[in-house]
Amino acid sequence: METILVTGAAGFIGCKTASLLLEQGFAVVGVDNLNDYYDVRLKYYRLETLKANRDFTFLQADIESINELEPIFRDHTLAAVINLAARAGVRYSLRNPYVYMNTNLYGTLNLLELMRKHSVNKMVLASSSSLYAGQKMPFSEDLPVNTPISPYAASKKAAEMVAYTYHYLYGIDVSVLRYFTVYGPAGRPDMSPFRFITWIEEGKELTVYGDGSQTRDFTYVDDIAEGTIKAVQPLGFEIINLGDSQPHALSQLISLIESSLGKRARISYQPCQKADMKETWANIAKARKLLNWYPKTPLDEGVRGAVAWHVEHRSLVRQIDIDLSV
Repeated sequence: METILVTGAAGFIGCKTASLLLEQGFAVVGVDNLNDYYDVRLKYYRLETLKANRDFTFLQADIESINELEPIFRDHTLAAVINLAARAGVRYSLRNPYVYMNTNLYGTLNLLELMRKHSVNKMVLASSSSLYAGQKMPFSEDLPVNTPISPYAASKKAAEMVAYTYHYLYGIDVSVLRYFTVYGPAGRPDMSPFRFITWIEEGKELTVYGDGSQTRDFTYVDDIAEGTIKAVQPLGFEIINLGDSQPHALSQLISLIESSLGKRARISYQPCQKADMKETWANIAKARKLLNWYPKTPLDEGVRGAVAWHVEHRSLVRQIDIDLSV
């Protein structure tokens, strides 16, 4: 049984990826620092779903600390590292840019250095569609993403670059995955799908930055997890988009949530922020070719799944703190 290290295992994508790995017969060592960027109760909930599997080992550690990571590499024979630990969110990165660079760049560097030292030859690195701001659509991996417009995007670009350095110098095989807007059950409460479902379900006013016409390539978390695991195969160094390839307006997302809940939204429209992207649209031809991956979950089906989770876990959701300032 091969063992894979999944960082950010208590996170939204990390938990789903670890769960699918376990279903496919891998052993998983999950690492997370359980930071309080958003309510940790949701992270503990996700962890409990993983701990029921005897092939899952959880270790609380911070990828920013190479000393905390060293014993993990020493004590486990790892076939690959899936690095999903990250500081996420464009708006919050404007308020606290240092923590983004520390986690997203230096954390990735720590993992790569320990991989070199302990002869672990495969990394899957989570990156972001935020790098494509200002580029022509649909976004393809060969676009020159050299002008990031947020500290978050800059930290992700820096992580990609240091990963390439370790590939070039030491032959580490790296698949960089640029995720497009990920949503689904037990999602991140700082993202619009979670917030909109919560606010509409509770009859509270929801905040929309812009007029609702902005589009996102909403991609269901199960599809993202499948693509992430497929990227564990040897590929050399590749940057690959994982997105739905069918952008939808934010107003359409709201309409689908309203339909699933049978409730109308009360909306407060606020000005867009400078670092926000107006549109995202993924070209996924490379993912189809290299990974034989394509998204399987249409937006209406995915929204129903996310809403059903909220309704089923209403008592947990009502405890989750949603910081409106993020």
